[in-house]
Amino acid sequence: MKEKNFKILLVEDNKHDIELTLRAFQKNNLIDKVFIVKDGEEALNFIFGRGDYQDLNIEKGPKLILLDLKLPKVSGLEVLKQIKLNKRTKRIPVVILSSSREDSDIHNALDFGANSYIVKPLKFDKLVTAIRDINNYWFDLNENIISGPNN
Repeated sequence: MKEKNFKILLVEDNKHDIELTLRAFQKNNLIDKVFIVKDGEEALNFIFGRGDYQDLNIEKGPKLILLDLKLPKVSGLEVLKQIKLNKRTKRIPVVILSSSREDSDIHNALDFGANSYIVKPLKFDKLVTAIRDINNYWFDLNENIISGPNN
């Protein structure tokens, strides 16, 4: 895999949601900052540098993960749990971006260490705004060890 200077890992299996989210990234001039994986197993391989991603410099890994909960192969909650249990990855902010408004999904995600839970907006203009706000918060306003002030 050729390395790319990305900051955001989008973990999403729905083609329509991927397309809309990419358009929202493009509207916010962030399209070159995102990398997409389409299931939980691929997400874990990417994050931990396994399988097809074994040659990836995982130290340059994502600065933010946007994670869907309902994923094939490995659930979003299991991906979240593995990220937060690992010493190297536990500080990577994980924002759940899900269509679920179920209290149990929200509570479980937060209990497993999600940094935020956002219900996917139904209207495209709201999604564009959400992506802009996510970027502004995690990379401009928030100080953390992963993104830092100059990354």
